Amino acid sequence: MQSLQKLESECLTYFKSEPVWRKVLAGFLEKYASFGKFTGKVKLKNLSADEIEVLEGFFGQNFHGQKSITISAEHFAKALENSRYKEVLPDQLLKLYFGKEPVSKKEQKEKREQEKQAIEDKFFDYCQGTYAEKLVPEMLALQRLHIKDNLSEWRQLLFFSADIVNSLPYRSERTEYLPVFAAGLTKNPHAFDKGTVFGDLLYELVKLDLNHRKMKVERLPYFPSYERQKSFLSCGILLDDVSNYVLLYNVAGVQKNGSYHKGVNGFFEEEDMLQVPLTVLTKLSRLESPDQTLYIDENPSVFAARCMSYPESACMCMNGQPKLAALVALELFAASGTKVYYSGDFDPEGLWIAQRLAYFYPGNFEFLNMDTECYEKCISDEPISDVRLKQLERITDERLLGAVQMMRREKKSGYQEGIL
Repeated sequence: MQSLQKLESECLTYFKSEPVWRKVLAGFLEKYASFGKFTGKVKLKNLSADEIEVLEGFFGQNFHGQKSITISAEHFAKALENSRYKEVLPDQLLKLYFGKEPVSKKEQKEKREQEKQAIEDKFFDYCQGTYAEKLVPEMLALQRLHIKDNLSEWRQLLFFSADIVNSLPYRSERTEYLPVFAAGLTKNPHAFDKGTVFGDLLYELVKLDLNHRKMKVERLPYFPSYERQKSFLSCGILLDDVSNYVLLYNVAGVQKNGSYHKGVNGFFEEEDMLQVPLTVLTKLSRLESPDQTLYIDENPSVFAARCMSYPESACMCMNGQPKLAALVALELFAASGTKVYYSGDFDPEGLWIAQRLAYFYPGNFEFLNMDTECYEKCISDEPISDVRLKQLERITDERLLGAVQMMRREKKSGYQEGIL
């Protein structure tokens, strides 16, 4: 045994001493993977004079002047048998040289499938008795799409998926900001940032969970970020910071258990304006107006004046581009059958906001003070560039087309404050 080990060691030293043998043996290893045995032919190209000399010495042939040589498995095996390493078989040489047992692709595939099945069996056990158990088939189907060469990494990702699903905040009737949720699971507040591997994984799992609960979040072309934000929110995860709020007046909030929200209703009873964060809106089932009418203004100063002018109706401030809090509030008003009147600035951006909100609101939605007569009243000396005017091409709501035509002609902005 010791003499064989010594011979194998000397054999390995010889074949490791010349780089050309890596080309030869790597070629036969690839053939072994295809055919499951030491067979086939290896073609060597662009050989140097030194490499040819090494091959001539081993095979006992003259390869002088040749730049490429084809070596068959039979030829190599015979030369090895005629050498002082004749007790080392070709298969054993491949194992010695590459440090692993040569296997066919079929054997590799079978072994990989066995390892994968073992991981999936352990995953079933890991999820048993947890909420994630309900989503095991879906999680496996999802992760099979992302399976990697490294099964160890795939296993970690699979088990991590279960941890994520079991930790979704909505299941304990709470909400968490995304960085806090990430830090709790990974100790890294940026682990689930958009565009990262874990960030994409979380979004896929959120959609799986919503599908399991038969909850559908629409994809809205006018609000491209809505689907992602609302999906996360439905699982108790807040993507935006605490500045995601909506300004309301004369509004009552009904919670999901049917009782009125004391905080919201306190401001309603005191007839005061209220800044409602997204976290509060998630606790409500609907928002109510005393006369089932809601006046929405784009700008805070107009909103403040509106609150004094319409004390019997609910008022809301969009404060520029709609945030998720404003869209969620609109959904809650729609749940109580509220009719909406919206008023905004006369410029390409203002009309775009108006049209998007009209498209979004599922109930009765009207424009207020957004016709040509009102534009004439509030037109300013502020010019609108040709680049901005081109944005008017996306305005298709017939109720706004009169203002669009006049704005193209006048090329000036009009502001809400001018028609108070």
